[in-house]
Parts: sequence; C-alpha cells; structure tokens
Amino acid sequence: MSRSRLLCLTALAMAAFAGNSLLCRVALRGSALDAAHFTSLRLASGAITLAVLAQSRRGARQGVGNWLSALALFAYAAGFSLAYRSLSAGTGALLLFGAVQATMIGQGVRRGERLSGRQCVGLLLALGGLIALLLPGLTAPPLVGSLWMLGAGFAWGVYSLRGRGAGDPVRVTAGNFLRATPLALLWSLWNGAGSAWDGLGIGYAIASGALASGVGYAIWYSALPSLRATSAATVQLSVPVLAALGGVVFLGEGLTQRLMLASVTILGGIALVLVKDFPPRGAPSAPLPRG
Repeated sequence: MSRSRLLCLTALAMAAFAGNSLLCRVALRGSALDAAHFTSLRLASGAITLAVLAQSRRGARQGVGNWLSALALFAYAAGFSLAYRSLSAGTGALLLFGAVQATMIGQGVRRGERLSGRQCVGLLLALGGLIALLLPGLTAPPLVGSLWMLGAGFAWGVYSLRGRGAGDPVRVTAGNFLRATPLALLWSLWNGAGSAWDGLGIGYAIASGALASGVGYAIWYSALPSLRATSAATVQLSVPVLAALGGVVFLGEGLTQRLMLASVTILGGIALVLVKDFPPRGAPSAPLPRG
C-alpha cells in the first residue's frame, strides 16, 4: 500500500471513530430517540453493513464471532449511549479512550508484562489526569455519565482483547454485531412503550452504525496490516481530540480549561506507555479500534 493511501485510510478511520461520538451526542441531545433505541439501530445497521462488506472480501480468513464477545460489545454500545445523554463529545471520547487503554494495559501487566520507568510515569500521569477530570467542581463532567462511559471503555477493552487472533476481523466483528443486536432489541422493548421514534434520530443512529462503525472499522482493518503496532495504537490518540474539535464546530460545545489540561495529561501519559518498542511492520499486537 502506498504511503499516501495509508495516510488517507488512517485519517478516514480516525474521523469515523470520532464521528461515532458526535452522532450519538447529537442524536440524544437533538432528537426524541432514547439511548436504547439508538443502540439497537446502531448495532443492527452496523451488522448489516459489516455482513455485506465481509461477503465482498475475497481471500479473507474465516471468523464468526461468539456470544461472550457480543455481550461485551453490547455492554460497550449501551454504556456509550447512556453516557452521551449528559457528556460532551470530547469528554466522552477522552473517558472512553482512557478506559479502553487502561483495561488493555492492565491486562498486559496482569499477564506478567513489565513496564519501564518511563511507562510507569506515563501510567501515573494518565491516571492522575483522569482523576483530576472527575474531581468535583463547576466544570467537572456529570458523574453518572462519566461512570457509564468508563464502563463502556472497560467493555470495549475486554472486547478488543478477546478479538485478538479470532480470525478475519471484519467477519468476526460482523458476527459479534449480529449477536449483539437482539440483546439491544430486548433492551429497547424493556425500556418501554413511552420511548419515541424520531426520524432525525433514526438517521443519526443508522449513520453511526453503518458508516462510522461498519465502514469505519472496515477502513481501519484495511490500513492496520501496513501500520506498525505501536503506530496503530498511538494514532488513536487523535480520536478524543477530533471528537472535541467536532463538538465545538458542529455541536457548539465549549472547551473548558479542565478538559484541555486533562486531555494533555491523559493522552500524553498513555503515549509514554504505548511508545515503547517498535515491532516489525505487520506485527499482530495492535489493539482493535474503539469509538
């Protein structure tokens, strides 16, 4: 793959992941659609899109997904939607990103991986920034929404860890989206008859599932084999920044000093942890995308 094509695909994938935050936020803030129905539509449209893309791929490895991974995917999608009822796009993406990376780094440490001195400093910086962001104050994000997003990040971290080596990533993701969809539909039914369908909200949810999730993941998986593992992990640092900028430009959200300082501290700390060694091109250890 040429360098220009790789850069283009990577940029499109990061924009899609940030777009998930924007689409969810605007749907739940600007339409009558609730979190449960948004999640159902997102997963269903994502499953259809990914299934079509998987069938169009030639020479790909096999993969079908499984119910445990689908449960983790549903937990992520549900927490993501519930969190964006109150969080801004940038704050939500930052909390999600921090929780995902903390989960994956923590699993590595639990399995016996050793952190260097620089990585330990980075981990402490990231944790300190997260704590500073959540401390009570006038500009602190809503606690309930923050907890939902941290839970969503943990679930996506578990999903990503379970997906390593599971087969062709597009086919596996399609299978997991398909299995997670009935779980979301059951949640929608349980959520009640008082929930309203909204044409604009439906459009946002389908765009989130089909474009930002389905097509976005497919683009990312196309670029991933040509990226170094560390580069693939580090480039995802751009997603919270893109989400915050998109929130300012498209949703009229503000950037508080607390959020900016926390972003620099959290993302900088995670970068210190991730940028350790540079494995050979095509190394299989790059994390799966989030968003």
